[in-house]
Amino acid sequence: MVLVGPSGTGKSAWAAEHYRPHEVVSSDRLRAVVGSGEHDLDASADAFVLLDRIVAARLRRGLTAVVDTLGLDPARRRGYLDLARSSGMPAVAVLVDTDPAECRRRNRTRDHGVPAGVLEGQLRRMRAAVEEIGGEGWDLVTTAGSGQPEVSHTPGARAAAGEQRQRPVRMGLVLQLSRFAWDEDPEGPAHWLAAVARAAAEAGLQGIALMDHLIQIPQVGRAWEPIPEPWVTLGMLAGLEPDLRLGTLVTPVTFRAPGVLAKTVATLDALSGGRSFCGIGAGWWAREHAAFGLPFPPAGARLDELESAIETLRALWQPGTKEYRGDQVWLPETTCYPRPAAPIPVIVGGGGEKRTLAIAARLGDGCNLPADLGTLDRKLVIFRQHCLAAGRDPAQAEVTVLDVPVIGRDREDAASIVEKLRGRTAAAAFARRHHAGTADDHIGRYRLLADRGVKTVFVSLPDLTGPEDVLRLAPVAAAFADGAW
Repeated sequence: MVLVGPSGTGKSAWAAEHYRPHEVVSSDRLRAVVGSGEHDLDASADAFVLLDRIVAARLRRGLTAVVDTLGLDPARRRGYLDLARSSGMPAVAVLVDTDPAECRRRNRTRDHGVPAGVLEGQLRRMRAAVEEIGGEGWDLVTTAGSGQPEVSHTPGARAAAGEQRQRPVRMGLVLQLSRFAWDEDPEGPAHWLAAVARAAAEAGLQGIALMDHLIQIPQVGRAWEPIPEPWVTLGMLAGLEPDLRLGTLVTPVTFRAPGVLAKTVATLDALSGGRSFCGIGAGWWAREHAAFGLPFPPAGARLDELESAIETLRALWQPGTKEYRGDQVWLPETTCYPRPAAPIPVIVGGGGEKRTLAIAARLGDGCNLPADLGTLDRKLVIFRQHCLAAGRDPAQAEVTVLDVPVIGRDREDAASIVEKLRGRTAAAAFARRHHAGTADDHIGRYRLLADRGVKTVFVSLPDLTGPEDVLRLAPVAAAFADGAW
């Protein structure tokens, strides 16, 4: 991002208002680094050599660089454009077009104002620069008066956030618990879980989902970190917050016999007053099966099990105790008490386009898909085709997504979370993967999901340590309050 404007236009103040200090590369500040102060013009050549190297280094790493110079030299602007293109970064020119009379007034009041003749030359050059920039090939040319150019990792998120404020749509948010940082709680795991559940209710979330794994997965943490058995844990949570939905995302069919799972979920539903849901999938991690002595059949066989498991759940949750004969399942009786207190949604997890999405379309109440918009768009087309092939209205099939966002109080806070979590991953890549930003950035992104038909977002915070982190979701949940799920 190259700021363009004569002395006294307020470029530095605008950059400081909208960007983090490390994102702004200022020729004045670099003169102070290599010379005797910001106004040491003899140090300008060295300062600009350093400035160009810093900008190039930031762009190579995919990091924002706000170039705070006059920006009036077309050759230097072309150089920054070339750097952006070679780094695959968008290039923005920001015209800081303060009224010339105000520039002259500010210049007179400064201790080190530029000579009046120099300023007049800059003002004339600004008029020419405005004409030149329009034909230079910038991705965006804007003015400082228009505010901060969008810095979201999702194009269109800012406009979508505005649309949500003006014409809100409803969508549910459910907290997915994947990490359990209860070791820091002196009162123990149950106290930590209860505090997180209360925070989820206070933040306006609709429910809590737990991962169903036997060993903590490498995408989340280390193998020796706690990962509790989910249905036991959900049973404890059922008595705490009367309005939270409770379930898994997702339970592998390889872990439990389908009839036992049906009994488990029905019991949770009865105890919670009809608030349970069942996320179910074919399973994917061979290591945990081997470690716990469980069979791990080939993918095709696991998908067969997924089909028969969903059929078994439906059979055992139906009214009465009569015999059941279905496509893949025969049960001599369906005596499963307590019965569910309400219909239990079955959400199929997994993105296999040929078979998993077909199973979700035929047998599930919906499917859970990735939150990445490009991936989501592709899989939604396929899922809806499967729905039509099964004779089902796609609009009647629930679409949910799992999202793992970095949500900061402001951009500085979001950047600090990225630094804490990224490990050896490049900061820009980690931030992009987790859409690091403020609550408003995520409101816009979730509106784009809602516009695609997503009804529920399962949110897994990668930096969750306690209830205070859950409360950062409050403004996002409020923006989509009273979701229909």
